[in-house]
Amino acid sequence: MTIGVLALQGDFARHIRMIEGLAAKAVEVKTKATLHSSDGLIIPGGESTTLAKLLHKHHLWDQVVQFGRTKPIYGTCAGLILLGTSPILPNLDAMGLIDIAVQRNAYGRQIDSFVANLELHLPDQKVAFEGVFIRAPKITGFGKSVQPLAWHDGNVVLAESDRILVSTFHPELTDDPAIHSYFIRQVAASMQHRDIQGAA
Repeated sequence: MTIGVLALQGDFARHIRMIEGLAAKAVEVKTKATLHSSDGLIIPGGESTTLAKLLHKHHLWDQVVQFGRTKPIYGTCAGLILLGTSPILPNLDAMGLIDIAVQRNAYGRQIDSFVANLELHLPDQKVAFEGVFIRAPKITGFGKSVQPLAWHDGNVVLAESDRILVSTFHPELTDDPAIHSYFIRQVAASMQHRDIQGAA
């Protein structure tokens, strides 16, 4: 199994360390080749408009959309914004891989960043988790296909739909591997499902 981490902007190195700490292989994704050699993809936080422009510049935008139709993607903060349905720029729609509406920088500026105690409602367990919110977006609406997994002050902050997992906070900024471990399990399950389909 190989987990790709989009390495065009943002703190991708921390995600890589988290994945490797779970004894999984991680690779920086900067090209189509490294993307398609991955079994799952993490899109880190950063600045969503800059990240979108870089994806287009490196001819990876459509490739990531195609990837997300068959393989798992986890988007944090800016990654969540890219994966949702709210326009990133007036002339640039988001990828639409998960049916969520998003408000960018919903909590204010960098100085308004905060840490909150969360309870993750994962399918197999409930987990206490420290959420680090940095210029975080808010999920302002979501479709029936979206399953909320954690809340803060009534707002959904972790959710999934089919192969797509998103969080408004930064789990890579903690020492807790719970969410990355969950994503790895999702990737493993997706690989097994594709193997079964291929053998059918």
